[in-house]
Order: sequence, then structure tokens, then C-alpha cells
Amino acid sequence: MSNKKSKGTFTPKLRFPEFQNSGKWAEYRLGKISTRIIEKVGDLSLTPVSITAGKGFVLQAEKFGRDISGQQYKNYIVLNRGDFAYNKGNSKKYPQGCIYKLKEFEQVAAPNVFICFRLENDHVADFYQCYFDTNFHGPQLQKFITSSARGTGLLNISAEDFFSIIFLSPNKKEQQKIADCLTSLDELIAAERAQVDALQAYKKGLLQALFPAEGKSVPALRFPEFQSAGEWEEKTLGDLGKLILGLTYSPSDIRDDGLLVLRSSNIRDGLIVLDDCVYVTPDIKRANLSQPNDILICVRNGSTALIGKNAIIPEDMPLCTHGAFMTVFRAENPKFAYQLLQTKAYQSQVAAGLGARINSINNSQLLNYSFFVPTAPEQQKIAELLRSTDEEIAAQGQRLAALQVHKQGLLQGLFPSAGEVDE
Repeated sequence: MSNKKSKGTFTPKLRFPEFQNSGKWAEYRLGKISTRIIEKVGDLSLTPVSITAGKGFVLQAEKFGRDISGQQYKNYIVLNRGDFAYNKGNSKKYPQGCIYKLKEFEQVAAPNVFICFRLENDHVADFYQCYFDTNFHGPQLQKFITSSARGTGLLNISAEDFFSIIFLSPNKKEQQKIADCLTSLDELIAAERAQVDALQAYKKGLLQALFPAEGKSVPALRFPEFQSAGEWEEKTLGDLGKLILGLTYSPSDIRDDGLLVLRSSNIRDGLIVLDDCVYVTPDIKRANLSQPNDILICVRNGSTALIGKNAIIPEDMPLCTHGAFMTVFRAENPKFAYQLLQTKAYQSQVAAGLGARINSINNSQLLNYSFFVPTAPEQQKIAELLRSTDEEIAAQGQRLAALQVHKQGLLQGLFPSAGEVDE
């Protein structure tokens, strides 16, 4: 019995030259091209794993801080490298659950709440992983979800429903060609991401060396011309600048364009981003306009992790102000002050002011944060070195982002969308 269906054929927008005349892709039902894995661990001694959306297989000890398998361990499923598992837990990236191929380990024990399967030999695992990465399965599974989640947090999708997913696929040779192309691109993306991580670690090390450690008044690393400049002086943030209050506005003030209101969502990885913007009428009262080199700080948020996050406002910003949950620190030496707000001394003072029910920093707290600081010439030297590192990190981040956009374009050209499946 053929696995192919007679309808729903597809030709991708992009195709390698050698497959231009290979005919259209055909529909395959997952249950027809795979075998469900139900082998239990039993008495085997295997490492328990879980699945994290956006990352894939991870050790339970890494995700939860300990092995949580307990008495259920013997009922876990045996997975070998190349096998797949579907985690029915919903997430922001994968609302209908995520599917990953095991590539991190040779053999593991996977929770039996996962639906596990192995593709037949004439289908390429990495080709289908591209489908799963783009959530191709999500819209098809959505129709089976009668409630958002059970009490366990797992979506109520049965194995029968799961294996009814339909894919459009070419022959094995073309699958392999596509998989090899995207795998090599993934390797390049991973290398670029590693470079970003390395630069960020280097910046963190510089901050630790260029600013005094706790209980010290001079740093471990100092430029030669300042070796004999003496100890740094303890000052409060209020000694270094002033705070500019944020704007309180109502929904009726919001416009499609006008005066940009910077919020916590406009801070990402220490930079100002403008992909989630709110505008208000330009003549609104009480708006304190932001200036280039102002430091935007999140001082109130539902997420404690965001409190204290900050970014320096660049020169090329449109006319803007900032919301009431934010504040702006306007410093005499903004480039140095920004780096001061990246240090462990700043982070520890932010953490010390937050309790279990307090998700904010008030102005008096912030202005009373204390730091050891050098003279203006040494401040400038430190700021210039760290700024050059920030610029290198930003440039590397842009290269990474460009590759990720390139991959998305390839995926759109090489694969169909879920809407092109004839169900």
C-alpha cells in the first residue's frame, strides 16, 4: 500500500537545479511514514531527559535541578539518537507542542507522556525537523485541542490525532539535499551565536576587572597612565546625574504615530529596539522628551527580572519620551554611567531592593545607589574601551540576525506553509 495520497501535490518556490524536473511533492501522513516507539526503560540504566521549547532535549537535572523521574522511571520510553519525541506542553513558541529529534545523546529515557516515533528509512529525519522547527504541525493539531490544557499543563492531543499530521515531501534524495543545505546553515548560525556568547563573556570579564570588586576601592585592572592615580571615590548615582520622570498616559492618548513612548519592551540585550512601539498625541502634557545618551531604565514591571534593565538612547532616535514604568538617567558622563549600570555592584543593589512582592525601584532608592568611581579622564578611558566592545557585540549580533533571516527566507522558499496542505 502506497504511503502517497493522490491529492495535495506541491512544487516549492526554490528548488535545487538537479531536482527541477523531479515532479511535484506528494502528501504523506506521519502515521504512515513512522513507527511509534513504546519500548519502556524497565531495568535499563539510562539518563532521564526532558524537552525545552526552542532548545530540544536537555537533561532533567539541567532543566529541573534534579532527576524528577522517580517511580515513573521504569515506564519511561527508550529513545536512540535520531528518534523523535513530541512534548504536548504548550509554549509561546510552540502553542500546540514541540517536536525534536534526539541528537544530543546516544540513548536516553524520555517521559512516557511524550509521543515518540522513528521515521522510516526512506525519509530523512533532518528534513522533517525543519518542518517541526517552523511549527508546521501546530495548525494541524489545533483542531484537536478542545481545551487549552489539562491540569497537568499538557494539551489533550491523542496519539491517533498526532499521527494524522500531513506533510508535503519530495523523494529521499531531494529531502537529503535540503536537509544538508539547512544543516550547514544551522552550523554557521551556531558558530556566529557562539561568537556572540564569547564576546559577551569577554565584556563581562572586562566589567569585573575594570570596576572594583565588592569591598575594594580600586579595580584589579587599570590603564598604565592611571596606575598611580590613587583610590576611586565613593559616590551615589545622584552625584553623577539626575532622573527624568516618565509619562502617565491613557488609552485615549494612543495614536498610530506621533510621539514615541519608550517602554520595557523597547530594551533588548542592552539596546533600544523599535519593533513594538506605542505612540501618543505629540502635544500631550507632562511628557519629558528623551535625549540622545539618556539612559532608559525599567523601574517597574510585572516581571522582576526586567527591573533595572537599561539601555542608552542612540543619536538617531525619533522624537520620544518614556512611560511611567520607566525612568531616564541623565548623566554628566553618560557613556561611563551606562557601563556603571552594567556592573555587578549595580545589579546587586537592584536585587537588594526587590522583595517577594515588590516589582519596582523608587527614585530615591535609585539615586542612593553607591559606587566607587575614578576621575573624569579615567572614566572616559574605561567608557571608550567598553563601548568598542559593545559595538563589536552589536555588529556580531547583526551578522547572526542576518543569517537567521536568511534561513527563514530559505524555509519559506524550500517548504510549503501549513495552509498548503490538502487535509
